[in-house]
Amino acid sequence: MTVLDWLLAGDPSVRWQALRDLADAPVDVVAAERARVLTEGSGARLLALRGADGQWAGGAYFPAQGGDSDDGGQPWTATTYSLLQLRDFGAEPDSEQMRRTVALVRDNCRWEEGGQPYFTGEVEPCINGMAVGLGAYFGQDVDGVAARLVNEQLDDGGWNCWAEHGAVVSSAATTINVLEGLLAHEQSTGGSAESIEARRRGEEYLLERRLFRRKSTGGVIDPAWLELSFPTRWHYDVLRALEYFRSAGGPPDPRMAEAIGLLRSKRQPDGTWLLENTYPGQVHFELEDGDGRPSRWNTLRALRVLRWYDAGTHP
Repeated sequence: MTVLDWLLAGDPSVRWQALRDLADAPVDVVAAERARVLTEGSGARLLALRGADGQWAGGAYFPAQGGDSDDGGQPWTATTYSLLQLRDFGAEPDSEQMRRTVALVRDNCRWEEGGQPYFTGEVEPCINGMAVGLGAYFGQDVDGVAARLVNEQLDDGGWNCWAEHGAVVSSAATTINVLEGLLAHEQSTGGSAESIEARRRGEEYLLERRLFRRKSTGGVIDPAWLELSFPTRWHYDVLRALEYFRSAGGPPDPRMAEAIGLLRSKRQPDGTWLLENTYPGQVHFELEDGDGRPSRWNTLRALRVLRWYDAGTHP
């Protein structure tokens, strides 16, 4: 069995993306497979866990009834992380199921921080980056949240959730969440001159650090960034950063080369990539077989990043 065959034997959420991004399948074939995301497999299972009010676990960012895990991890079962997973699965935003779900979220879901309506955002740029990305994907007006993020960019080009408490140095985790949100907003609406410039400055923040090295000393900022995770939750790692740049399009920047080399080095003899760093916390259900085992999600993501990179550097 080839690696592509192995991917195509997986969940519909993996299959349709492998058909589109790796197999160059016809548009109608991709669309037919994508339509199965909400009726079969993980997407259908997750959608079935939604409450009648449109929320998962009764909360925006945290479950209404808590949900702390014995391992001390954050619960990942509330509305935000459930919608992020459905987006990553490729749930069709124009499907009847998602239109109804998103309308319910818009009308009923409120942020724990201050009771704000979901698509108006809250105060932390990391969370607001997620809200902008979800709003843009699901056709909601998040212009106000995007403008707020632009105004909250720090002098070094990135963002930090702790800025309101005095932080003046950016965080890669906050920055990648904001960049993904601004990119989705730009792709959906065209963005603004200010948001486009802010996104470019944010990209430079990461590229100046070659995606994982300190600008000052060249040392690795955090060894966890070198491990591959899925779902990524709010966390940063090199594959997530490379996926962002692939999604943004354009030619690869030479400063990504070391991160690309790291990604290549993680390919197993059978052509797959492993799940390496699952973040602790309560989940609705597991997507894969656990750390140290072959991961369809990381393999799909790694292969399409390398395909984009190689096409851009060796046309």
